[in-house]
Amino acid sequence: MLRALIAVFLTALMLIASPVAAQDTAINYEEWETVASKAEDQLSEPEVPNETLAQTRQQVVEWRARFDQAQDANSGRISTVNQQLAALGDPPAEGESEDEEVANRRAVLEKQLAELQAPRLSAVEAFSRADAIIKQMDEATARRQATALARVSPSPLLPSSWLAAGEDTLQLAEGLWLEGEDRSTDQTIWQQLKPQLPKVLAYLAAAIVLLTYGRWWVDTLPSRLSARASEHSRAVVVFVTSLGQIAIPMIGLYLLISAITASDLPGPYSRPFWDALPIAGVILFSGLWLTRQLFPAKAINYDTLTMQPKPRNTARRMTVMLSLVFAVHSLLSQALLQGSGLYERVEDSQNRVPMVFSDAGSGVIHYVLVLLAGLALFRLGKALRSLRRVDSGEAQTYRHTILSVVGTLTRILVIASVIIGAMGFVTFANVLIWPWSLTLALIALLILLQDFIADLFDMLKRGQEGARDGLAPLLIGFSLILLSIPLFLVIWGARRTDLAEMWNNFRQGISLGGITLSPGSVLTFFVLFAIGYSITRGVQGAFRSSILPKTRLDAGGQNAVVSGIGYVGIVIAALIAITSAGIDLSSLAIVAGALSVGIGFGLQNIVSNFVSGIILLIERPVSVGDWISAGGQQGIVKRISVRSTQVETFDKTEVIVPNSDLISQPVTNWTRHNQTGRIIIPVGVAYGSDTRRVQEILMEIIEDQPLVTIDPAPAVLFRAFGADSLEFEIRAVLSDVGAGLGVTSEVCHQIAERFKAEGLEIPFAQRDIWLRNPETLRGDGARQDREDQPKPIAQTRQDAPRPDPRIAFDDADDGADMPDAGGDGDGR
Repeated sequence: MLRALIAVFLTALMLIASPVAAQDTAINYEEWETVASKAEDQLSEPEVPNETLAQTRQQVVEWRARFDQAQDANSGRISTVNQQLAALGDPPAEGESEDEEVANRRAVLEKQLAELQAPRLSAVEAFSRADAIIKQMDEATARRQATALARVSPSPLLPSSWLAAGEDTLQLAEGLWLEGEDRSTDQTIWQQLKPQLPKVLAYLAAAIVLLTYGRWWVDTLPSRLSARASEHSRAVVVFVTSLGQIAIPMIGLYLLISAITASDLPGPYSRPFWDALPIAGVILFSGLWLTRQLFPAKAINYDTLTMQPKPRNTARRMTVMLSLVFAVHSLLSQALLQGSGLYERVEDSQNRVPMVFSDAGSGVIHYVLVLLAGLALFRLGKALRSLRRVDSGEAQTYRHTILSVVGTLTRILVIASVIIGAMGFVTFANVLIWPWSLTLALIALLILLQDFIADLFDMLKRGQEGARDGLAPLLIGFSLILLSIPLFLVIWGARRTDLAEMWNNFRQGISLGGITLSPGSVLTFFVLFAIGYSITRGVQGAFRSSILPKTRLDAGGQNAVVSGIGYVGIVIAALIAITSAGIDLSSLAIVAGALSVGIGFGLQNIVSNFVSGIILLIERPVSVGDWISAGGQQGIVKRISVRSTQVETFDKTEVIVPNSDLISQPVTNWTRHNQTGRIIIPVGVAYGSDTRRVQEILMEIIEDQPLVTIDPAPAVLFRAFGADSLEFEIRAVLSDVGAGLGVTSEVCHQIAERFKAEGLEIPFAQRDIWLRNPETLRGDGARQDREDQPKPIAQTRQDAPRPDPRIAFDDADDGADMPDAGGDGDGR
């Protein structure tokens, strides 16, 4: 409820803030003309630096935001004037005239409308120009990035490139060595270090402890805590404590860097490496953490991925190797190398090495790192491809499918990167291999977060069945995937300005079939519809529990009223939400007309069931709790919806009956207005029995039943002379027809007992069957042939004389009416 109130408050604030922001429409268009002209001049000059172009673009973006707000200027007054013009009626057609007073008033209103719309039109024109300038700047920046990626450097396979790399490396090593000698012998530095020495030593000692013992302690902490945690909370505890495997080493690394920098020993050669070390540490320790979570040597709680031991060990080793290589790449790229394609160099002279590697030398270093990372990725991709083969008959989950496909793509991308880098496109190879590594890391992180959310719900529900696989964890996991899309875009080179432009386009809305959907309108729709739906459910609950029980309506009528309130409330909530969100559905009139034709043909059964459900709820020929017989099924009505009716048979099975069957076909309702009903029990006695006595006995038995009504009284009828018995019939009305089977069973028991005591016989049919001349059924020739054939040894025991083939069933019936099987017609 609190979240709903917050959502309502935010929505109201958005609706109120828009007019307030629109009131500030005092725009200096001369100043805008100056900014726009400068931006257009910069676009025409290809030598303008990227930084200057980015600053100008930011100014144009701010102006565009002001123009966007100004487009709503005078919206309230414009609406009022339009309503006044509509009240005057349509303007006269050509050649016609209208009253002079009306014409004068129309002219005044039209002049006011033109004056009110002038600021909006100016803002719309300026907005279009600003938007076009921004798009042109983005295109220019994209062309420059493409040119940088396509830049060809000397091939790293050439001996001259390796010679240049060696010279650059020796020059860097010499600079570091000389710097170390100079800084270590500089007495000024040592004099400045003495006051800072206790702090430096404290930082250094703490760093050593955290990077050695602290790292070992936090690595073993999850397994030690899992032994003490409950079964439901073990997975959550393990995941949360495992984050210390990143935090503790990073704290130790930060203290180490703080100790070194506080000593003032780093010089211009070494300081850039220390400045780049934190990011490299984050990459290294995060990669090691992901390795332990995805490919553990021994799982503490459960395996995130189902893998065979061999590919799991391979994946673990290759992920560790990739983390190390990636950390080295980050360190070198930020400190001294050029053309990494992933990190922007810091141009501050105090934070860069006094030397710059040549293109050839930088290309060799980058290509070596690409080869090492490619080797790790190639083998990792092979291990991930093994996820496609699931053992033990388990179904392949979506994560295994995705990772197996990712493994295949990884191998292809590695081969392409190595070939492209060897051709001299080292920057392009970097842009492929390192962002792909970050993409794999982000995919792995999403998998771990989804498992953590499922484990969290399992802990909160204390292991309830289906808690991990419920709808809420699934929706939250899907939301995480959507929220990670900007991260994927940033990994692959999207700038902050690109993301801001995407958000601006999304905020302006998407046009679908003439309807513009923006985040604000969609949020307003869902919030208002949720409020209306909640109010409808509350009203239904109040009627069901408080109001309707005090009326004279039966259970079926109360259910019909509650269902009707629900349908009406949902329709009203939808209409209010659509209107408040500003969604114009008039453009969908043609589509709605076409859909009506489709409904008339393709959806006629659904519409028929829906209309029938409304009729059932209004007329109520069938209500909840009735015993009905429809469609060959009998049972108790449990629920009536707009499409079907749920019937529970006496076998305790659920039968879904379409509502149209209850309207168009005959339906027997045994208990619609009352519970009374009649039962009929047929009884047969042997010929020669005293019929009056039989009638008296049957009447005594049926009258003794407590559920048989006095008015109307039961009756015993002598119905007919049957072929085998004298046929009687007991007819009785029960106060509860639902007990009809039990009453019938009890009456039959008592009839059997009384007839036995009275010597009355209940006959059963008997027949005599005689077969004469059976040889005519098989044929004499066939019999003679069989007699001439030699008999097997196994059949010699059957050579004894056989009895007469005539089969007789002796009973009281003489069988005179039976046909003669032999064909002589005498019947015996």
